[in-house]
Amino acid sequence: MEKNEMQQVQQVEEQEIDLVEVFYVLWRKVWILLASIVAGVILSAAVTVFFITPEYEAKAEIYILSKTTSITSLADLQIGASLAADFQIIATTREVVEPVMEDLGIDEKYEDFVKTIDVTNPTNSHMLELTVTNNNPVLAAKVCNALADQLRMRIAEVMSTDTPSSVSDAVVPEERSSPSLLINCIVGGLIFFVIAAAAILIGHFMDDTIKDEDDVKRYLGLETLAAIPLERFAGDDVKNGRGGRKK
Repeated sequence: MEKNEMQQVQQVEEQEIDLVEVFYVLWRKVWILLASIVAGVILSAAVTVFFITPEYEAKAEIYILSKTTSITSLADLQIGASLAADFQIIATTREVVEPVMEDLGIDEKYEDFVKTIDVTNPTNSHMLELTVTNNNPVLAAKVCNALADQLRMRIAEVMSTDTPSSVSDAVVPEERSSPSLLINCIVGGLIFFVIAAAAILIGHFMDDTIKDEDDVKRYLGLETLAAIPLERFAGDDVKNGRGGRKK
């Protein structure tokens, strides 16, 4: 038992020493790590701004229940909540989407265009929220409003009831929804940091040359009796005018 415990303690100590060594190896090259982070941030920002097409989101809301529905009736409210899922499906059908594409002159496949449309039912509400994503903010707002109007008419036709009310119309978005410049810069900086740290550590641990007395003990298993500081003596020789180039 004592032998096993001693081995476990030795393994823990070796692990701690290794972690400390890793820290100091990286700390000695901290300028490389900082430069890598800056390079990653700059490169990510450049790619985001100049090479990735920005996307914009426009949103509109419609009320599920019609004007003739009694909002004081619990049954009507429950029915409205259950119909929200049905209306979400109707919103992306060809009968709703294709007329919008024709009116706005959008020359695109239905399967591709419908991927830019998202219809959700906010929790505990009787509303549908339509979100349209497009690289043109003006077109995104136009599509969203046209889609909302077409959906309201389609719901009235399918349900044989009054046209649902519009809660809010889509406006032209001023800020892009994606890509996020901040997130891309953070991710780029982290990726370059990890790559630089990995390269430094791999280069350090693959270098098996003996540099000091600690390496002698580690790699050869020998104890050093003394160490001669050659660098200090060389510096003293230069100061005293020995060993250097004379003017």
